Amino acid sequence: MKPNNAPAPNRRPHFPLGGLGGFGYRICASPTSSAPVGEAGVGAFNMAHVQKSVVGLRIGGEALVPNEITKLLGASPTAAQIKGEKIVGRKTGHVRIAKMGMWRLHAKDREPEDMDGQVQEILGQLTSDLTIWKIIGEKYQVDLFCGIFLGGSNEGMTISAHSLAALGERGIEVGLDIYSGHDKDEPDT
Repeated sequence: MKPNNAPAPNRRPHFPLGGLGGFGYRICASPTSSAPVGEAGVGAFNMAHVQKSVVGLRIGGEALVPNEITKLLGASPTAAQIKGEKIVGRKTGHVRIAKMGMWRLHAKDREPEDMDGQVQEILGQLTSDLTIWKIIGEKYQVDLFCGIFLGGSNEGMTISAHSLAALGERGIEVGLDIYSGHDKDEPDT
């Protein structure tokens, strides 16, 4: 593969099959794309933007008491439960018993996707004291649930280094659930 001579923000590393040798560059946009390089799409790259994102911070554990997490983080949860609590399904009315304590804080859903904004919305409400985050991470499971909803079969997104660093400093693992969009070229089933 020949190197792409586009300016640096409009190229990405390309690793040929079989190893990291022969490091080259290629443009992210399709060569047949009508959009100018660096315009339209996500960041400096020309790609369709993810349709929707749903993001929530989850902290869970058998002995978790939501009020303790609220005091430590300095914000009230969107939803919480205590182990053994009866939980009634909103749609089904089905009753289940919580197997663990849980503290959740959700960001507003975004269309189009804006995970960076959602990460800032959540972390901006909570303490920035990394000692508290370490204590929570040692006692409980902590993750950022991210639902990614595609409108088509090939869409992209970026997460800034700032957001990744803020999550990493706090020991927050990121989990992605990616939901396929229905592309016009796909047959109806």
